[in-house]
Order: sequence, then structure tokens, then C-alpha cells
Amino acid sequence: MKIFTSIFFLICICCSKLAAQEDSTQKLDEVVVYANKFAEKKKNLAQKIDVVTANAIAKFNSQNTGDLLVNTGSVFVQKSQQGGSSPVLRGFEASRILLVIDGIRMNNLIYRAGHLQNIISVDQNMLEQVEILYGPSSTIYGSDALGGVIHLRTKSPKLSLIDKTFSTGNAFARFSSANKEKSVHANMSIGGKKFAWLQSYTFSDFDDLKMGSNYTKAYPNFGRRSQYIQPAAGNDRIVTNADDRVQIFSGYRQWDIAQKFLYQQSEKISHQLNLQYSNSTDVPRYDRLQDLRNGNLRFAQWYYGPQKRLLGAYELNITSLKFADALRLNINYQDIEESRHTREYQRYDRLDSRMEKVNVAGFTLDGKKNWKKHELTMGVDGQFNNLKSTALRKNILTNISSPLDSRYPNGKNKMNTVALFAQHLFKFGSGKWILNEGLRFQKTNIHSVIADNSFFNFPFTQIKQNNFAVTGNFGLVNMPADDLRLTGNFSTGFRSPNVDDLSRIFESASSAKQLVIPNPGIKPEYTFNLDAGITKIIQQKIRFEVNLFYTWLRNAIVLAPFKLNGQDSVIYNGVLSGVMANQNKRIAFIYGFSSRFKIDFSKYLSFDNTFSFTYGRFLENKIKKPLDHIPPTLLKSSISFSKQKLSTEIYLMYNSWKRLKNYNITGEDNLQYATPDGMPEWFTLNWRGSYKMNKIMMLQIGVENLFDRNYRTFGSGFSSSGRNFIISGRAAF
Repeated sequence: MKIFTSIFFLICICCSKLAAQEDSTQKLDEVVVYANKFAEKKKNLAQKIDVVTANAIAKFNSQNTGDLLVNTGSVFVQKSQQGGSSPVLRGFEASRILLVIDGIRMNNLIYRAGHLQNIISVDQNMLEQVEILYGPSSTIYGSDALGGVIHLRTKSPKLSLIDKTFSTGNAFARFSSANKEKSVHANMSIGGKKFAWLQSYTFSDFDDLKMGSNYTKAYPNFGRRSQYIQPAAGNDRIVTNADDRVQIFSGYRQWDIAQKFLYQQSEKISHQLNLQYSNSTDVPRYDRLQDLRNGNLRFAQWYYGPQKRLLGAYELNITSLKFADALRLNINYQDIEESRHTREYQRYDRLDSRMEKVNVAGFTLDGKKNWKKHELTMGVDGQFNNLKSTALRKNILTNISSPLDSRYPNGKNKMNTVALFAQHLFKFGSGKWILNEGLRFQKTNIHSVIADNSFFNFPFTQIKQNNFAVTGNFGLVNMPADDLRLTGNFSTGFRSPNVDDLSRIFESASSAKQLVIPNPGIKPEYTFNLDAGITKIIQQKIRFEVNLFYTWLRNAIVLAPFKLNGQDSVIYNGVLSGVMANQNKRIAFIYGFSSRFKIDFSKYLSFDNTFSFTYGRFLENKIKKPLDHIPPTLLKSSISFSKQKLSTEIYLMYNSWKRLKNYNITGEDNLQYATPDGMPEWFTLNWRGSYKMNKIMMLQIGVENLFDRNYRTFGSGFSSSGRNFIISGRAAF
């Protein structure tokens, strides 16, 4: 850490001298973000924020929102199956980062600490902008925002500024060769002076994905799908794969619908109704279909049932009040359904199905006041979660079902939060200095009831917690010149245990035979974070950014050996399994840096690079050990050319080695899906281009993984695609 700090200050000194010597007229960008709830210039905020615009989203032409994040070159994404994407921010993943859509929390009481696929239920084709907030963001957003926030902002209806009705929209159709993807999308907005309507539809069909053929010499068979189980009632068969590069049982289909209504009551008052629906077919859990038991494939079936997400939200916006410049009220409701279905090879008597239905009601009330050189944002918010968890075991030959232990307690499950926050900006020193500070108070209540305790005979039948947290941030921005920006920021984050942490029951995916059981005694996790950053523009052509961070993690919740009724092992699914439970065990630290270096050779040609490094360790008996979820070093480097109707880009994506010594063996790093030495480094060379045929039509063509490299990303049990040809036709008006 001292080395990084020294380098940072050396860069600051050099760039400060350059700023004094140059007569540059280029200014720092004026990108507008909503990290503080209301529109704010990005340059005024001390926190590191990346912004992905609608133009970049269309340019990336990604298959889902997880792939969109990968395309930024700054976010690592883990995959357990094709229908999955689990983003990682600064070494934190899943329930330790917060997903927000249109200002509404997506995280709920069953977001787990392992790997999640929930982000793909957001249609990237409907997004207007993505804001990635790095580091603890609990002041504004509350629990779970330890590593940061991914704020997904969808398009809004557009009112007409003239007497005639105003309409706008776009559509596309896309085909990808590696998985025979067929996607279509269309959206349209129709608006008058007071009323506007927006409708969006997307449908995607993904076949089994084919991995690359260019294997490394050390691992010529890595990831090959040589055999698979063909499931059938009474006739499961192990089949030799005709093409062992095709990842059999990885395909699925998904459709997304969104609708918005906007009513502009007056110049000061507007109302908006936001409806979103996402659904899928069954999604095979590809990594688990590779699991072995006694040297043979274990599962004939392992799939997630249709992943359903329904969101309804009403939003009221009022401006120019006496006590506030802007006031926003959002009342929302989410209905989420997910399920897991497993059946072992030739066990026709037990197709195990576990279903979770989650209902979430929430509200936010935020206000903003500007006076002199001050900006104050204040708000109150709440979220009220309910879960119904059920399970059954079915004999697929007789269709007779019997009760089964559910993943979560089979009685009432509730988690409620209420909070109050304030965020303040103060500009001084002729606007060259900007102070950011904020404070949040949050109360979380959890109550789970085990209605049927006959499966495990736990020594408790209820789990209750009441947690109170205070978090804050203090940051400073200095802009001594129009082309130089320096930042420093201290922030704290917390995560209150949810129902998944406290009370889930499941069989671990690790190679060891383990059963995870509830533990009512765990406490909230806390992080303390320091950030420093510099942005410098040189000679109006070169942009240079560096951000360094150091995070302390306390009371970290981790899986560790446990006992059930005095026993450290129990028989589960006919196998003796070690008992595990979540516990507050670790004191940990994470540090790293990210950078961006861009050169505009001309207004047509540019060279852009992003780089990020993360290192994490926890202390156990005063010995430093690898922390899980820590991604390898990431690099994206691209050269792009754009002139008139033509745009083209060639880019390289790189992940460094994740060596065995840097794996957390008992955590969520999934060593069983890597090589004996860890996950090898890889790079891909890719190309994409577009040609605008007229004012309405555009053709996009791309080739991913030009060298057909065979690789997996760290933590993934699913291999990435081989050489992939993509063609899209887009229309906009």
C-alpha cells in the first residue's frame, strides 16, 4: 500500500506542474449522474463513478446486462451458467454490492453471498444510463452497498414540445453464432404536451454455447464437455458428447416487457407510473451438471425454474417549493419468484424442488435544497420484505409428491428496514474546492419462523434480529485548473444479515460434502474505506485517471464449521456431510487501484485503456489468508475510429492468472471448476463495427474472440464463448 501511495503522490506532483505550464482550454467532462438521488455533475462528487451511456450500450451490443458490464473493461463478472452474471466491485460480490433500478433497491431478503444472476432480469436494451459507484455507498443507499452500487436507469417517455404528437423509438434484431442467439427488441414513446407513453419489448433465445478450440498446452482438456446425462423418466443415460466443445444444457430463453406512463400536471408537478416484467424459461445450472460423485456425473437435472421479476412503481416529482427546490416520492412494489430443481442420476424417486416467492414493498421520499454555495439532499426510505419458502420431493414415475426441507424457514419470513439520511455539498475557494459529507441512520428488523422443525430438529424455531447502523462519508474535491481534478474520500458501509445469511439450509457446491444450516447469532458486517483519485487532461488530447482505495472489513460473515445438536456431521441426502454455518469470523482488508489512459489522436481516432488491480486478505490466527471474490487483474485496450457513417473498434480483453495460492479454499471461489493450478490467464482480441445506411437504419457486425481462445473467467464453472460472429440490424426514429 505504501508503494501505491508514493506513486500516487508522485503523479499528483507531476500533473500539478504540467497544469501550471500548459495553456489548455479543455475542461473536465460535465457528465450528469444521479448518485445523490438528484441530477448532479459527476465532477462535483468525491466518490469514483463510471457512467455507461445509451450510445455506449448500443455500441457494446451485449447479450445481457452482465455482458454489458464486462464490456466496460472495469467490472469483473462471474458466471455459473449462460443465464447468469454476478458482478464484482472492489472484491465484493452478490449481496455485498447493491443493485438499484430507477432509484429502487433490487436486493431483497434472499440475496445470497455467493454468486447471483438477478442482474440479467434487467433489460439492457431499455437502459438510458448505467452508473457504477465504487466503494461503500451506504449513506445514500443503505445496507449491502459495501463494494459499491450498480444503478440502472431506464428510458423515460418523452413529452412533445410542440402542438403535434411527438414519437420516437428504436428496434433491432441480432444473431450470434457461438450460441445461435436470436434476439429482437422494440421500444416506442408517444407523447403530447401533458401525457406520454413508453412501451418496450425484448425476446432472446440462446442455444447451448460453444467454447473455443485454442487450448493452452498445459490444459488441453480444460472445460471439455465429453459426457452428459440425458434425463428421462426411468431411463437416464450417460451420453458421449458429439462435440465436446458444445456446453450441452446451457441454453435458455428470456423475455422482458416495460411500460411507462408520464403525466405532466403542471410545470412544477409530474406523475410517472413504471411497470417492468422479466421472465425466462428454466435455466440449467451448468456448473452443477458437471459435478461428480464417486467418479461419475452426479446430477441428471439441476436447473433454476423461470426467474420472474415484476416491478410496479409510482413516482411524484415536484419542483420549486418554498422549502425545497425538488421533491421526489416513489412508492414501489416488487414480486419476485425463483426456484431450484435437482435430481441425481437414476434417482427417479426424488426430483427435489424448492420454491421462493418474495414480495417487497418500498418507498423513498427525497428532497433537495440549494442556497448560496450549499446543496443539501435529505430523505427517508423504507423496504418491507416477505418470503414464502416451500419445497417438495416428487417421484417422476408415479407423480407422487412428499414434503421436503425448504431452503429457508417454512413459516413467516420478514425483513423490514427504515432509514433517514442527509448528504451535503459545499463549494468554496471560488468553486475550486467541493466538500462532500453525509450521514445515515438505519434500523433493520428480521423475523423468521420454522413452522415444521421435524427435518432437522433445530434447537430453535424462531430467528429474530433488530439491528441499528450509523454510516457516513466525508470527501473533498479539488480542481486547481480546468484540466485537473484531485479527490480524497472516506466512507463507511454496512450490511445487515438477511434471511439468506441467517436461516438458509442448502448443500454446498464445494468438493467437500457439506450442509449449511441456520445460525441466529451473526451480526452486521462493516467496512471503512479510503479513496484517492486524480484526473488530468494533457494538451487537450490525453486523458489520464488513477484511483486508489483501501478497505477494512470487520465482522465479515463467512461459512465455517458448526455443530447441530452437538454433532459436527449429519446424514443428508444419504451422505455424511459436515455441518457448516455463517459466522462472524474475519477481520479483512482489500486494496487496489484502477486507471484509465485515453489518447485522442484526432477527432476520428482514439486509443483507450482501462486497468484494475485488487488484493484481499483476511486474518486467521494472525495469519494472512486469501479473501474470496477477489478478481484477477483486468485490462481492456482499444483503438476506435469513427467518421460520418462508419464506426469501427478493435479491442483486447485480458484477465491475469488466479493462482491456487490466491484461492480461498472454503469460500466461494469455486476451485473445483478451475485447473489444478488455478484459473489460467487469458486474453481475447475482438472487433466490432457499424455503418449507418441512412437516417433510420444501421448495420452492426462484430467478431468476439478472434483467435478462438478456450478460457473461463475466475470463479466460473462455465466456459466463455469461442469465436463468435455477431450481426445486428438497428432502426431508430
